[in-house]
Amino acid sequence: MAVLLKDALKPNLVQTLEHTPAIIHGGPFANIAHGCNSIIATKLALKLGDYVITEAGFGADLGAEKFLDIKCRKAEIKPDAVVLVATIKAIKYHGGVEKEKIQEENIEGIEKGIDNLYRHIDNLKNKFGLNVIVALNRYLQDTDKEIEFLRAKLEEKGVELSLVEGWAKGGEGAIDIAEKLVNLTNKEENFKYIYDLKDSIQTKIEKVATKIYGAKGVEFSEEAKEEMEKIEKLGYNEFPVCIAKTQYSFSDDPKNLECKNDYNITIRSLELKTGARFVVALAGTIMTMPGLPRVPAAESIDIDENGEIIGIF
Repeated sequence: MAVLLKDALKPNLVQTLEHTPAIIHGGPFANIAHGCNSIIATKLALKLGDYVITEAGFGADLGAEKFLDIKCRKAEIKPDAVVLVATIKAIKYHGGVEKEKIQEENIEGIEKGIDNLYRHIDNLKNKFGLNVIVALNRYLQDTDKEIEFLRAKLEEKGVELSLVEGWAKGGEGAIDIAEKLVNLTNKEENFKYIYDLKDSIQTKIEKVATKIYGAKGVEFSEEAKEEMEKIEKLGYNEFPVCIAKTQYSFSDDPKNLECKNDYNITIRSLELKTGARFVVALAGTIMTMPGLPRVPAAESIDIDENGEIIGIF
């Protein structure tokens, strides 16, 4: 076990289906943790490549905020640009379109749901001071009319859209986003954090909740208040905060998709992570045990008689 843990510290070099090298050092989900890969992997990639793209999982209110406020601060790095990934289906879903009808063309649904995308863009551009490009991950059912409508709407906000078809076309389907992203990295940006490490734990949580989540305020349970007091007495007040929250909504209610009315974020408890050097704040009813689908994909993956892996796609 000691040998395995030692080796686990090293980033893993793999290759894509097109034999392009990629460095993997997996991280935890951004709804319950920081959602980023390791600093070791990122810094290794920075030494080996001209451009490095790294993922911060789930919505930009979760993964991006934690990547920027926690990882970038700790690693003393800053991004030159942000790729905000979106899908037509997700935008329509946030516009109130039922899942059963989400694959049907629906311009009205996009127009209603695009406010969610605007909020993510505003957070990244105006709150963090970064340049943003929207990568639209195209699905087979997305229509040209829907895509062009979204492109025009983003142009009104001064944000470029790139149609990404990597799933269908491989590397060829991602050339446009690569070229546009290279150009975007040459533009000036004014990166800043959402909170200062010298802020109290309560203030840090309140700044993230109000500035990034758009909440009116934060309600702390008595348990959370007691834990916060203990953490501060132990001298860990200057740790960053890692808020565990639903990925389905800016609020802490997974069913509040449009977030049109005022809402508060409820922090029910706090957990001190001295090894990771941050404080986890549990919002709403979020569970920290990640869930799997009823039938995990692993059940259909196997090796055939020729030694080939089957069932991945």
